[in-house]
Amino acid sequence: MNFRVLTLFLFVHYLCPAQQKKVINDEVTTYSLQTKKDTIDFIIVDKVVNEKKPIFLWCQGSLPVPLYINFENYGLWLHGGGIANFDYEKIRKHYHLVVISMPKTPLIVNDSMLNDEKWYYGDSPNKNIPSITFQMANYYRNYITRAIKVLKFLKQQNWVDNSKLVVAGHSQGSKIATGIAANYKNVTKLGLFASNPLGRIDQSIRKLRKEAEQGRISWELADKQMEKQYEYFKTAIDPEKMAKDPSLLAWSTFSDPMIEDWLMFNKPIYLAYGTNDIASDFCDLIPLYFIRQRKNNLTYKRYFNLEHNFFELNDQNEIDHTKPHWKEVMDSFLQWTLLP
Repeated sequence: MNFRVLTLFLFVHYLCPAQQKKVINDEVTTYSLQTKKDTIDFIIVDKVVNEKKPIFLWCQGSLPVPLYINFENYGLWLHGGGIANFDYEKIRKHYHLVVISMPKTPLIVNDSMLNDEKWYYGDSPNKNIPSITFQMANYYRNYITRAIKVLKFLKQQNWVDNSKLVVAGHSQGSKIATGIAANYKNVTKLGLFASNPLGRIDQSIRKLRKEAEQGRISWELADKQMEKQYEYFKTAIDPEKMAKDPSLLAWSTFSDPMIEDWLMFNKPIYLAYGTNDIASDFCDLIPLYFIRQRKNNLTYKRYFNLEHNFFELNDQNEIDHTKPHWKEVMDSFLQWTLLP
């Protein structure tokens, strides 16, 4: 450990004990790590943190959704980066379930400060555009750096069993989980849900192709729209244009493929996706990459007729929110993590 990292660790370590006993809604314990440029809030889903267990770090998807929403007519509700969709009590029996708050996003937000999609827009004049501060913090490397700081802090706690470390994520969170596994050697198992192996922007191209193949749009229109996507991506990776428009940071940094990182990770990987999720189309080809390199550390699970968030689709190919499947998806993954 070099001097700079040691100094940061000592600063974080001595700052947090005064805050680590804070319990929200009699269900989670909150922590707050301070650095010179950031405050990293995270929760452990337990009101008493003393039993020695491994860490299960859940990485949420995109957009500044707070971990808690304070509804005027309901009170506090734990969203937890999507863990509200799971039977997270099952996870808690075996692990300390950890979720890190999105950057520049309060851990608790009143529902009046959320837009119709329930994400925090902060001081943005447009409720459907995140704040500039969030946009400037919303890039791949920042998420990895923040998560590793949290994991290093947790590694020092006497109630953490460091023999195992599960890191998993959904959608954009799978990209973050991949980055953590690639940069933090203590990760022992990696979970990927509704992941796009090619990054992000490619799915817009594939969507246009499908619409043209299905006759929903003409090939002429698809061609024009594809060219616009290429031009947009050229803009997104232009350093000068990124400096002027921080919204490009996410498109630039989250559009790199993940396949090489997966192949370089020599510990168990679990890949789960819905067959009706365009973001995950390319997942069907991932086993071929592992077979080619004679690697057998990939477990994959297709969920038929489910979309990006593991809901069923009806006969009109529309999402049926009355038929969720996240619990069974996560239960299967949990059982896999418990295998030797």
